Amino acid sequence: MDRLWAPWREKFILCEKEPGCFLCRTSRDNQDRKNLILFRGEKCFVILNRYPYNNGHLMIAPFRHAGKLEELKADELTELWTIAQLCVKALKSGLRPQGINLGMNLGRVSGAGVADHIHLHLVPRWQGDTNFMPIFAETKVVSVGLADTYRLLKKELRKLRTTAAAGRKRLRK
Repeated sequence: MDRLWAPWREKFILCEKEPGCFLCRTSRDNQDRKNLILFRGEKCFVILNRYPYNNGHLMIAPFRHAGKLEELKADELTELWTIAQLCVKALKSGLRPQGINLGMNLGRVSGAGVADHIHLHLVPRWQGDTNFMPIFAETKVVSVGLADTYRLLKKELRKLRTTAAAGRKRLRK
């Protein structure tokens, strides 16, 4: 059996958690930079994972607290996947990964750390990003800090959003 070792996430697992849903709490808070919120749509938002599997690990969640995929409304699903497409473009242009994993853990037994508020993970991947460091040194090498990654991806998302808005404006003429 293969094992995926992620000892760098121990801090997340063992840290003292504030009561309530952190996704709801951070989305209501008006401190996007502090909370690592990169983008806000009408129904969903993008947050940089504070305990990433890799540089640029993002999560997209609806503002509305919903724990099951089947509970999401059509407009929430549409926006979630539209934002996912925007984030993939931003990750590709900003961090240049060689691949990107997208996934949802539906339910606690599937691995959901936050089982009662559905969210989509986007994890950029590079050849060799899983190496000997986690195995021998119980250390995950994250090459770019959260603040730098936040600034870079915020810039890319702003640029893509501006380009998309300009394109829609041209179509309406």
